[in-house]
Amino acid sequence: MYKILLIDDDERLGELLQEYFARFNHRLECATRPSTGREMLALGGFDLVILDVMLPEMDGFEVCREIRKHSDVPVIMLTARGDVMDRVVGLELGADDYLPKPFEPRELIARIQNVLKRVQRTTHGHILQLGPLRIELEMRRALLAETELALSTMEYQLLELLAGSPGKIFTRDEILNQLKGIDADVFTRSVDILVSRLRQKLEPYSMIKTVRGTGYVFVGPDP
Repeated sequence: MYKILLIDDDERLGELLQEYFARFNHRLECATRPSTGREMLALGGFDLVILDVMLPEMDGFEVCREIRKHSDVPVIMLTARGDVMDRVVGLELGADDYLPKPFEPRELIARIQNVLKRVQRTTHGHILQLGPLRIELEMRRALLAETELALSTMEYQLLELLAGSPGKIFTRDEILNQLKGIDADVFTRSVDILVSRLRQKLEPYSMIKTVRGTGYVFVGPDP
């Protein structure tokens, strides 16, 4: 059973989703205010967060930003606005997927399952050591100079993909195909955003190079 937190001020939506999620053996807990949701999340035990953009107190983008300061729990964002820029902003802040309202509950379940599969996929007993960068594939974590990096699910997947084949040039299409959850409508910018965020977290080392007009390549530590 997965324990999922919904932060959405629509109480009726929460009630309906609780009933629907129970069919799939998922336990859904609901918070109608960001402050309550953050308190619940701080107690731990949640496998995923569903986060609405339009909220009282602060919007979902700000809530996502605060979550990412302390946790790499997968986040799926919901919004009544289907603007491409909303989806881009969500990815910039570390969201793992994005679903516009109105939506079919079955589609939300499918997206949740896809995100959780990415989180759980492991390669047992294997470690990548690339200079000061250590990727523990079984634990799904990365350390730089012995300090664990705070990576979102998508950032970790991107790092594992690129670092797993040093010197190989990955086109944006190849990255898109590997990182399920990136919206195909905005994939070019989404991939660039992910690479930019990952580069920032790998500083002061320059490990990912841009191949102009093609894509990206992992070149290893270069202070």
